[in-house]
Amino acid sequence: MTDFVYRAVMRDIKQNILAQKYEDMRLPDERSLASHYQVSRSSMKRALELLAQQGIIFKKRGSGTFINPLYLKNQALFRYEGSNLGLTDSFKVPGKKQQIKLLEFKVINASKELAQDLFINEADFVYQFKRLRLLDNQPFLIETGYLPIKIVPELTPEILKDSLFNYLEDTQNKTVTRSFLNITVEPSNSEDQSELDLQTNEPVGVMEGIFFLDDGTPFEVSNMRIHYKYMRYNSFVNLNQ
Repeated sequence: MTDFVYRAVMRDIKQNILAQKYEDMRLPDERSLASHYQVSRSSMKRALELLAQQGIIFKKRGSGTFINPLYLKNQALFRYEGSNLGLTDSFKVPGKKQQIKLLEFKVINASKELAQDLFINEADFVYQFKRLRLLDNQPFLIETGYLPIKIVPELTPEILKDSLFNYLEDTQNKTVTRSFLNITVEPSNSEDQSELDLQTNEPVGVMEGIFFLDDGTPFEVSNMRIHYKYMRYNSFVNLNQ
């Protein structure tokens, strides 16, 4: 319950920041915010710590807590606000509805590389699926995923037409909380051009890596090819921690 409280507070503050509801780019003090949201000081402190870790706010010793102006100027399209790292919850565009179209679904033997990445045996079977994600019927991302059958033996095409990570959380109480991703840009290939409505001279963003369950188990190897117009990803670096 505590986890839900501070995350709900964090999301509300973030929405207020986006709506520019705080004067002079400054947040009220921690005690006032805790009183406003009727939460404990520890929950309020955790919510502010998460916002600071994301580079949305910063504390100036002796002066208060301020909003990072670069956050408002260069908002990333990938916003990890939910309890898992799924694209459905992480990729948000205000006013646009996200849809999923399943392009491919089959079972294959794990290759040597997949077996190594997922910590399984080469004789093990994995699901291979490909999905096209759309925003208001506009395609923006092709996702190819591989995951061990033993983790989700009941996986079906119908499940893959919605959020896989949310399904896992709702039905098995397992959460995808960590990932290792490589982000780059490549010339678009024929499939990118066909599915994402790209021209032959237009590039595509690529995010590929491994997603892990909260207990450290490798859950999915994923390759995401993204329309370059939606390839906006911010990072915040803090050497004090």
